[in-house]
Amino acid sequence: MLKFQTQSFDQLSNRHLYEVLRLRSEVFVVEQKCIFLDQDNHDQFCYHVLGLNGQGDTMAYTRIAPPGVLYEEPSIGRVLTSPLYRGRGMGKLIMDYSIKQCEEMYPNVTIKIMGQLYLEKFYNNLGFKTISEPFIEDHILHVYMIR
Repeated sequence: MLKFQTQSFDQLSNRHLYEVLRLRSEVFVVEQKCIFLDQDNHDQFCYHVLGLNGQGDTMAYTRIAPPGVLYEEPSIGRVLTSPLYRGRGMGKLIMDYSIKQCEEMYPNVTIKIMGQLYLEKFYNNLGFKTISEPFIEDHILHVYMIR
């Protein structure tokens, strides 16, 4: 069972902020062997979508950046599922929820993402279309996509 919460940076509890930062480091820095500064000074201006289990532990996560923070358009990024909970469809569930949140907050506006190239089909299945050639960001191939 996955329960979703969307919170501004200031609404995040210390516990959830710690879980989010730890998971992002575990997935994007350690697992993907990508040395980069995840805390990019954008979190404070974003909404944080938490996928929580019955005990309130973070199982999946996305970050919604309002228009003007990362791109002209709103954006969904830092998409992850905890390694402990993978293979259960949580990535699709949290992305579906995050897309709906974006559409409610920013109606009739295109959503832009920078997706890792190996996930291009995953994002295509969520309605995103590739708008760039592959490029390297933090030593990983990415593409820009819109929905």
